[in-house]
Amino acid sequence: MLSFKPIKQSRISKEVTEQLKHAILMGHFQTGDKLPPERELAEQFQVSRVAVRESLRVLENAGFLTTRQGVTGGTFVTDLTFEHLSNAFIDLFLAEKISIPELVYVRALVEPEVARLAALKADGESAQHLREALEAEEVPSRTLVEDLNKKTSVHYILAEVCGNRFLEALERSLMAMTRRVVKVVEPEPLWLHPAGMHRPIVDAVLARNPDGAAEAMRKHALEFGENLIKMAKAFREKKASSGL
Repeated sequence: MLSFKPIKQSRISKEVTEQLKHAILMGHFQTGDKLPPERELAEQFQVSRVAVRESLRVLENAGFLTTRQGVTGGTFVTDLTFEHLSNAFIDLFLAEKISIPELVYVRALVEPEVARLAALKADGESAQHLREALEAEEVPSRTLVEDLNKKTSVHYILAEVCGNRFLEALERSLMAMTRRVVKVVEPEPLWLHPAGMHRPIVDAVLARNPDGAAEAMRKHALEFGENLIKMAKAFREKKASSGL
């Protein structure tokens, strides 16, 4: 006699998740749209409300949905951003699945291409933003966070200007991981990233020199990367000696 294996609740939830995700990606639900309530979704899928609730939780964690409380609350479709990709990379880094030397290596691969493309596509508006970001770097920062915001601004501008959204997503993720490392060890900003390190890159971009921009960025990535590796090593040694 043929016997079937019982279907696990998690499998039901996964199928509901995939259908809802597909509906969002295909545009059946637009950004800002409110999904039907759990009870109605459970009836449409012919599953339990528990399965629907689990699916909604998974999609919320993945950045597709957001939940609001109150009379006008409910579950709404969100605008997908690069943030969740960055968070995924940060989680891998915190779990020690990604090392600082690996981070530096990938930055030296990705960022020169970002700079090269930016030199080809920069316009008057983006050029002005780059000049302003350089000027801001020269002003002493009162806090580490303020310094990080200033020193990463050029990278974010170049990533946006480069015109490749996948490269932009990678660059934002690399910046997010770098910021996380720096915040943990709390270094002396002037030693780690002195003002002016970005000037050769920006000058080449503004001169519409793609090869020069790529080479300047490569040198910067390696120089800063060396500082970052030394800083992290010193932090680990200090932590070990203090018995923390």
